[in-house]
Amino acid sequence: MKTDKFKTGCLTVNFIGKLSRETAASFALLPRVLRRGSKEHPDMERMAAALDELYGARVEPMVRKKGELHCIGFYADFPDDRFIPGGESVFEETARLVFGILFSPDMRDGLLRPDYIGSEKSNLIDDIRAAINDKRGYSIDRLVSEMCAGEAFGVNRLGDENAARAITPESLSVVYREMLSDLPIEIHYCGSAGPERVASALRPAFSKLPERNDPSFPDTQIVLYPKSSPPRRFTETLDVSQGKLAVGFRLGKAMVGVPDLPALTVFNAVYGSVVTSKLFMNLRERLSLCYFVSSMIDKQKGVMLVSSGVELSDFETALNEITAQLAHVKNGDISEQELISAKRAVVTAIKSAMDRPAGLLDYYFDSAVSAIRYDPVELCGNVEAVTVDRVVDTASEIEPDSIYFLTGKGGDGCDC
Repeated sequence: MKTDKFKTGCLTVNFIGKLSRETAASFALLPRVLRRGSKEHPDMERMAAALDELYGARVEPMVRKKGELHCIGFYADFPDDRFIPGGESVFEETARLVFGILFSPDMRDGLLRPDYIGSEKSNLIDDIRAAINDKRGYSIDRLVSEMCAGEAFGVNRLGDENAARAITPESLSVVYREMLSDLPIEIHYCGSAGPERVASALRPAFSKLPERNDPSFPDTQIVLYPKSSPPRRFTETLDVSQGKLAVGFRLGKAMVGVPDLPALTVFNAVYGSVVTSKLFMNLRERLSLCYFVSSMIDKQKGVMLVSSGVELSDFETALNEITAQLAHVKNGDISEQELISAKRAVVTAIKSAMDRPAGLLDYYFDSAVSAIRYDPVELCGNVEAVTVDRVVDTASEIEPDSIYFLTGKGGDGCDC
């Protein structure tokens, strides 16, 4: 993405693998270990000094979950060369540093360094354990793991603690070499450099890659309909004073063929993803049932997740209202103002993200790895053309699959 809009440029390099319980922890650990040092800069002190010389450039590990894809790599940002005195090529040097981390790690006897693996394993395990401290995020993770048990989507992007503990220098080095030889690579750049300059900066790095197979993106398994009726229910009890209610839905025919992404996005905004939505205006504002409530859609997997914070005694009332508001959308009970507000919110969110280099890159990366290819600028225009009928058609077969309730000791909870 060539643009003179920003004072900083950014570069992302991602390897795209299949989300798997067996490899998730290793995938999550690998960029952390690689970031500790390369042959040229073999420790954090020398790595920090190299970044300081690049006017405070940053290189950070990334671990993302897109549908059932496990995307790992690095995000780098740096001052755009236009703002550097003397015409220094900060972009080329930053790219060289990133690819040195990826392709020329500091190794011992052909293995990734045991000391780096040991300390980063401890950090990863701490992060896995810390997930429970964010009760909102934890409830969504638990819903997904139960709802999609037996599906790759049910695996946490960081893996689990037992798998992390079992990682050895030998096993992680095997995963590293398989990553280089087997996984597709996505590279995205945003800044003032033109395509030829970017290509010239990247080509030398790939001479260090081993002979590669013909990698392609793994498929994401899409389950169109709930596994049972009525929805399955799961309850967990912790020492909390506020309940967390999370509901998972399957999208049905909305995921058949090429999904109508503009209509799906507008439906989500009408139903629950923005402050003018039916969930927010009714459950939170009108009925005061929720401290927070929102919906999100994973368009890769074809699931919608509703997250809410409720009084422990209000579980059933809130659940009934969540399903009732979906029924209103299915019945076409959508006012002109609701539709206009939803479209405005969607377009504003896209444009706001595109006002940041990282946000712009994230949109284009998301499109590149998605089964639904789209351009964010075109998406804004297509959103404006969405009608109530298209929203209703999108919603017509969306049904609840699983319900998770995080309740407190002594709370009423659900009858599960």
